[in-house]
Amino acid sequence: MNVELQLPQAVRVFVSFVALLRANGFAVAPEQTTMFLTAIELLGPRDLGDIRQAALATLAPPPERRATFDRLFDLHFRGSEAMTRDDDGEDDETVRLQEEGRGDEEPLLSDDANESGLTATRTEALVERRFAQLSSTDALRRLTREAPRRLPRRRGHRRRQARRGPFADLRRTLRDSVRSDGEVLRLRHLKRRQRPRKFLLLIDVSGSMKSRTEENMRLAHALVQAAPNVEVFTFGTRLTRVTRALRMKRREQALNAAAHLVSDWDGGTRIGDALQAFLAVPRFGGYARGAAVIVVSDGLERGAPEALRDAVAKLSRRAWRLSWLTPLATSPGFRPQTEALVAIERFVDDLVDGGSSASIVAHVLALGRRRVA
Repeated sequence: MNVELQLPQAVRVFVSFVALLRANGFAVAPEQTTMFLTAIELLGPRDLGDIRQAALATLAPPPERRATFDRLFDLHFRGSEAMTRDDDGEDDETVRLQEEGRGDEEPLLSDDANESGLTATRTEALVERRFAQLSSTDALRRLTREAPRRLPRRRGHRRRQARRGPFADLRRTLRDSVRSDGEVLRLRHLKRRQRPRKFLLLIDVSGSMKSRTEENMRLAHALVQAAPNVEVFTFGTRLTRVTRALRMKRREQALNAAAHLVSDWDGGTRIGDALQAFLAVPRFGGYARGAAVIVVSDGLERGAPEALRDAVAKLSRRAWRLSWLTPLATSPGFRPQTEALVAIERFVDDLVDGGSSASIVAHVLALGRRRVA
């Protein structure tokens, strides 16, 4: 029997919120659910602020996950209204690339709307995108299944016991020698533990990448769920960190949250400025240090190619490996033809096909075959 059908209509919305928290990794005991409902009854809440305070007091989310808790609360009780932002401020994880008052900017005219998504433009066009609820593709299922054992790893600083290794385990060796009257019969060894390598995914959401945006965001969510250290940014005319939104376990909720965070879907293309802005923020630039950096973009840059070249050169020096995945690389012998891709070719480790989820997943999983360093 479905227990939810036995609940009063007024209670179901609160119980379903607790279920949403559990689905996203929050530990909520049944007693806490009862306390939450009791607090709602005692408060006789007049607005959502009272309900939020009751939830915080009784469901007790950990401090480090407070931001996720608040976002789930807003998504559940307020829907799309929760994601509206004041015009007077910017998100602290969004960097606007197009400066106001620059005389060399193209005017925002109706013929610059770029509705077809086939050309690149520098003009900023702020739009809201909604993602359709599609089933997982075979490529995403493959990524989820194989990522834990095939993604690249690095040597950690801690050591562990091993049959063979470059370090002698003197403590265990001497302990064993006590049993043989001080004779060292076997030398024990240590080797460094291997840890998952960081991933940094930079996704072009400009108009020229319009046909690939949804699939790329689904792939980013699958990668965030499959690997422990993944950071995801989108760029067009703004640079936006969407990692926290994509950490939600349910894909539809994660993509809905990301869709409201990013405001420059299908707009202009300023890749060089986006990467320069990324490197200019110390917290963001630190994500690239020693990471497998993947840029998913066609490279159709409308800005100065020198800015893109300099940014990619700096990024390649920080990254463990820098891969540029472009839908233009349709064959194994692809040679870049655009001015931007020609300028960055010598700074990237891989310039390969990014025109499908299958090709991107294949490249991501192949990175694990690189030498561990």
